[in-house]
Amino acid sequence: MTTASNTAANAAPTTAVLLIDVQESFRHRPYWDEATWPAFQERTNALLDGAAARGLPIIRVLHSDGPETADNPFSLVSGHVRPLDGLAQVPIAAEFLKRRHSALVGTGLSIWLTEHGIRRLIVAGIRTEQCCETTTRHASDEGWTVDYVTEATHTFPIPHTSGVVVSVDDLKLRTEVALQGRFADIVTVEQALARAG
Repeated sequence: MTTASNTAANAAPTTAVLLIDVQESFRHRPYWDEATWPAFQERTNALLDGAAARGLPIIRVLHSDGPETADNPFSLVSGHVRPLDGLAQVPIAAEFLKRRHSALVGTGLSIWLTEHGIRRLIVAGIRTEQCCETTTRHASDEGWTVDYVTEATHTFPIPHTSGVVVSVDDLKLRTEVALQGRFADIVTVEQALARAG
């Protein structure tokens, strides 16, 4: 006889992890800072390992754009549009290649999520305020519940036209303020995993 708890345990997950643009391309950009990688790597790997242990689907999204030349690290011919070295080796349920900021534009990702009964997304990746935030806003507007794991996102300082350079911490704070209560819940890795269904 199947108990209610066994049924729940065997039910298909309704939460998926979106790992956005965590790719070698960034190591070949002038703004890459190897010193900031370890903290992001640790938190991202904790998320990936935790999700895999819970049987949550992990969806990898990679980005390609610009000229298809070897000197463009975001071109497919460069060989850098691949996962960053050092990521946890976990099963990947699906992989999508995007050419826009939102992972839901022109990739077929939304169809995959719908067909697999996914209702909640855990967003992590690079860059915090760019593709991760854009995908979060888009996903929320399309009806998904989103947990945004800032500590498992990464970005780089951005110069403003005024000459001010906006720091990573300020970019992350601005992103959280823009998303919280509107497009996503801002959560830690552990909170995201605890909320996953």
